[in-house]
Amino acid sequence: MIRGLFTASSGMASQQFLIDTIANNLANVNTNGFKQTRVDFQDLLYQTIRPAGTSVDQTTRVPSGIQVGHGSRVADTQKIFTQGNFKLTENPLDLVIEGDGFFKLQLQDGTNVYTRDGSFTLDENGDIVNSDGYRLDPPINIPQDAVEVAVGRDGTVSVRIAGDVDATDVGQILTSDFINNSGLKAIGQNLFLETTASGPPIEGPPGADGRGEIASGFLESSNVSVVEEMVNLIIGQRAYDSNARVVETSDQMLQTATNLKR
Repeated sequence: MIRGLFTASSGMASQQFLIDTIANNLANVNTNGFKQTRVDFQDLLYQTIRPAGTSVDQTTRVPSGIQVGHGSRVADTQKIFTQGNFKLTENPLDLVIEGDGFFKLQLQDGTNVYTRDGSFTLDENGDIVNSDGYRLDPPINIPQDAVEVAVGRDGTVSVRIAGDVDATDVGQILTSDFINNSGLKAIGQNLFLETTASGPPIEGPPGADGRGEIASGFLESSNVSVVEEMVNLIIGQRAYDSNARVVETSDQMLQTATNLKR
């Protein structure tokens, strides 16, 4: 009975974690470039009451044993890096990567971070920055007298200066990819940090070595499916309720046992 209380409570804690994760996914359903988080579970330690193959007598062995589990726990969380839908904005500095890769940004302290959110703009110096003011790395500067900006499929940024007929290249946006995207550390603001699990970034021009090409005038939507999350929410809620019922039943059984001497 005591075991049942702790086993069921571990199940409640696991399902609560799942529901918290689903809530975060749904909260970011309209966040540009957001990637869904998936929760994986694993069972806990088993107590072996009778090992399989135990001898009953000199000639007989039982074909199966007796084991009792102690519940479940969260094994890990993984970001699902499938492509989100594209939405048209017609802003030349709104960019999507069609395929694998991340935009590389630099924080104020020099740390490099990576994102799928391609909503860029210009700061007061003409540098291309994201919505939080973090610059692209390598930096690209747009002259103040530019009247037109274009970004090519290979990331080449060109501008047309007032009075000029031809456009001039001012830089190229490079993208980065990782051997294990799931090893990246999410730090909020649609940003990721490399880790030992992700491996070092593999940087290069868009469209080369398996990296996706860039499309200008679009933004990548979140890849969260509301229907899928609602189904998972129902499953998680039912599992939580079932474990709570086990806790209640175990408590009633324990109460009955303690009242036997009365």
